Amino acid sequence: MGILLEPNPANHCFGCGAANQRGMRLMFERDDHARRIRGTFCIGPEYQGGPAFVHGGIVATLLDEVMSKVSLFDRDHSMTAELSIEYLKPVPIGSDVTVEGWELERKGRSRLRQGEVRDASGAVLARGKGRFVELRKASDQPA
Repeated sequence: MGILLEPNPANHCFGCGAANQRGMRLMFERDDHARRIRGTFCIGPEYQGGPAFVHGGIVATLLDEVMSKVSLFDRDHSMTAELSIEYLKPVPIGSDVTVEGWELERKGRSRLRQGEVRDASGAVLARGKGRFVELRKASDQPA
């Protein structure tokens, strides 16, 4: 069992913040041993795109969020610079999916990360790659 990452009550982020009334309030788990971030979600009809399927922008949001949380391992503050999504199969509304993200490579301030959305059987429904740019270390932030 990893460390539970609950939505921050002061954060207005659409994906992971608790202060956004219209946000998704996503909760993830941090696996320090594997250096991966994971979350399991059942996406409701309010996020539907085509009939019975999750909107592609919401799938991209899930992947962006899980990859961005990888910054917690090194306590850096990084922002998405590039994001590409490969939609392999539609993500059904109302069924559990697992989202996982990890780091592939670091070059200077750039962090290349990958994420996947899988169904309950483990089939990959969508895959994302992102380049994140470190703005500052968490320890450099004002108190």
